[in-house]
This record gives sequence, C-alpha cells and structure tokens, in this order.
Amino acid sequence: MDRAFLMEYETLAQAIGGELRKFPGAGRGFASVHIDSRAVRPASLFVALPGSSTDGHRFVNAAFDAGAACAMVARSRMEDPSLALEESARKAGASLLVVEDTLEGLQDAARVYLEEFPGLLKIGCTGSAGKSTTKEIAAAMIGREKSVVMNRGNLNSETGLPLSVFEVRAHHQVGIFEMGTNKPGEIAALARILKPQIALITMIGTAHIEFFGTREAILDEKMQIFSYFSGTERALIFEDDDFRETIAAHVRGQVVFYGPKTLEELQKVEDLGLEGTEITWEGISVRFCLPGKYNLRNALAAAAIARAVPVSAQAVREGLGSVKPLFGRSEILRGPVTVIRDCYNANPESMAEAIGFCDGLDWPGRRVYVIGSMLELGTASAAAHSRIGRLLAASKADMAFLFGPETGAAANALAEAAAKVPAGHKIPCFHTDTMSELSRAVKAYIRPGDLVLLKGSRGCALEQVIGTDSGGKTVSAAAVEGE
Repeated sequence: MDRAFLMEYETLAQAIGGELRKFPGAGRGFASVHIDSRAVRPASLFVALPGSSTDGHRFVNAAFDAGAACAMVARSRMEDPSLALEESARKAGASLLVVEDTLEGLQDAARVYLEEFPGLLKIGCTGSAGKSTTKEIAAAMIGREKSVVMNRGNLNSETGLPLSVFEVRAHHQVGIFEMGTNKPGEIAALARILKPQIALITMIGTAHIEFFGTREAILDEKMQIFSYFSGTERALIFEDDDFRETIAAHVRGQVVFYGPKTLEELQKVEDLGLEGTEITWEGISVRFCLPGKYNLRNALAAAAIARAVPVSAQAVREGLGSVKPLFGRSEILRGPVTVIRDCYNANPESMAEAIGFCDGLDWPGRRVYVIGSMLELGTASAAAHSRIGRLLAASKADMAFLFGPETGAAANALAEAAAKVPAGHKIPCFHTDTMSELSRAVKAYIRPGDLVLLKGSRGCALEQVIGTDSGGKTVSAAAVEGE
C-alpha cells in the first residue's frame, strides 16, 4: 500500500469485491473518506449512501467538483440517466468503485483498512447510557502513556464508526470506539468491523426500546459486541448489572467484573455534590469533576478499561483529574442561577438518576426541574413518562417545567400524585409543546440562587432555555422566538 494514501483503490476493490472503473487522470488511492459532499477534500473517497429524504448518489458530481478522487456507488444506480455517474467521473478524471450496497461497502472498507494495523489494541464500548463519557475518560487515562485514537464526538453509528476507523494511523497503539445502535443488527455489523479485543457494556437500559420492544432484546443486541471473540479477548461487565450472569455466559473469552466492590485499586470515594467526586486510587486521591453516581460508574468503567490495557495507576489518576464534561452531559453552568445541563440524551434510567442526584444535593435555594421528552420509547413511552411524573411528584422540586407532547403523560401523573398528598407537598407544573412558551415561563419564574436541571432527549434542544455569556456563565432564560 502506498503510504501517501490510506489505501489504493485497486487494493480496496479487490478486498471488498467491488468493481473499479477508472478514467483518464484518476488517482491511485484515497487520503480520507466522506459521506457528505460538503466535507470532501482533494483525494477523498466519497461514499454515496442512500437516505430516506435524499440520496448520496445525487451529490457525486458535487463531490468530484470538491476534489474527490473516487466515488463508491451502488450498481443499481449506474444506469440512472439522471445521475450520469460515469460521465461525471470521466469529466472529473476520477474513479467509480461500484458495489452492491454502499453502506456495506463503507463498512467493508473500514474493516479491510483496520486489518492493516494488526498491532492496534482495539477496544469497543456499548450500552444504553454512558458510552461517550466512558470512552472519553478511558482515552484520557490511556492517552497519558499510549497513542490513542477514538471516535470523534458521538460518531458511533453504522456510518459513524467506520468513518472513525479511517482516523487510525500507524503510530496509534490503542483504539477505543463506542458502538451505538437504534435497530437490531447494528452492533453485530460494527463488531465485524472492529473485532474488539477488549469490550465493555456500560448498562442495559431502555434507550431506543421503540426499535427493540424489550430490555431482553436490547441485551441480545448489545451482547453482539462479543460476537467476534475467539477465546483470548476480554469482556468487562459491571458487577451489579442485573444481566451480568446472562452476559458472562455468552462470552467466549475472559470475563472481568468491575465496580466499587471489585476494583481493588479503588480505596475511597467521597461525593462532593456539584463539585464531583474525590476518588482515592492506589493510595492517592484525585478530584473527578463529573458529578453523580452515574458518572462515577462511567469513571470506574473507564478505569477497568485502562487497567485491562494496561496503564499505570498514575495514568488513571491523571486521566480522572483531567476530564471535562462534554456538551450537554453533566455540565455545571454557574452564574445568577446554577444550571445542570444534562440534555444531550435521556432515557428512563438517566432521567431518574438526574432527578435523584438533584434531590440529594444540599442546596439552599429552590430546585427547578425542566424536563423534556424522552424520545424513541415507542409503545413504552406513555408508561415511562408517567413514571417520571410520579418521580417528580415525590421529588424536592419547587417547580417542574415539562416540554414536549410525550411529557403530557408526566404532567397528568404528577397532577394525580399531587392530589393525594397534603397541599404543602404539591409541586407546581407547567407543560408546553412550544419552546418559546417554555423559555418565557422559565424566564418569568427563575431567580438568583435557583438550581435548574435541564434534562431531555437531544431532539428537545433544552439548552435553548437558559442563556450563557461568553464565559459560559448563566445569565437568564433565553427568550427564544418562534417554535
């Protein structure tokens, strides 16, 4: 392979069973891979993926104009006169890599590319919650002593993970990749690409249950992360997971349980509230700034990964001390009001944990809980939101703001629960499906000294509710115009 490129087109075509059609002036190989024509750079491979609202094949010409040297296209689209794929490639002096299915072609290309790095220690992380945070913490630990590559952001999907794989370079020693799913079969496809030597499941919850039906079906999907184990690999399982024995029984390889009771290096944990947790690891304490028991669990998952690599205790401590919150994940924004911005994602488990965390804080002012819809719960949505309403009714909130049509069930459950308790324990509630109404109501209610929780699915975009200044301090509720 010519190291000026990630891979030569001839080599890739032979490896994945594609047909390479080269035209005069075409290059030998690709230096990057893209599925968005707007991101294409010179010498790129552009993969034309089909979509529900648009088709990547319609952007092949734009990709060539941006400098793509080759486009991976589906054989079924080659004869479409409106696309004129061969003509576009000929005019651009580029190549076409013709495959039966471009998504499978992208995944196969990533698998073949990764096989060029047999010395890379490959780590996979999946689960219903905590994947991104665990990955980031583990990378912070391992990166103290080894060259690490990982998914950028949350590129963990059937397209995101293969694109992330193309970030691997010869100097990398460890690759840690989160693996997400929202439909059956995705984890198996990703495991086929990565073939992890260390694999961890953070938890089995109800995220994306709309597409799976039951937690047991989600469990079956997540366990596919071990499907390419040959016997020498290592599975990391949380010590108190209610599926731990089921998971362990399906692992062909070494099973290691982790958690506060089984990690011998963990000697002390002190909850510091909004300031995070003080963790004593092999005799020396360090402050881990992400608050809450759920983030401590993510930290211990990361430490289990780091220990399996392995890296030193000092690297684990330095990694813990260096971690900063990702956007919308356990961010603490301070100012006239203190905001816990935990609105990147939400499911019944993480929602309950967030409410419980806020309830457990020693807070002198009022507690204001702004709760957005939990999406992708399917037929379980009404019952799940009703449970959240009952949790709110029993919480220490002084006011609950509910946003999104799904939270109507929570509002009803909260009202029903409130009717059964003395007047002094009733929690006022405001429900709306409109962001502008939510923002105006929150702005009218909050005052200096309040603690505000923002928790909801990404589609709710609850970060719009509270404004921040250029330094990231909270200033007021944002007056968002329109819906």
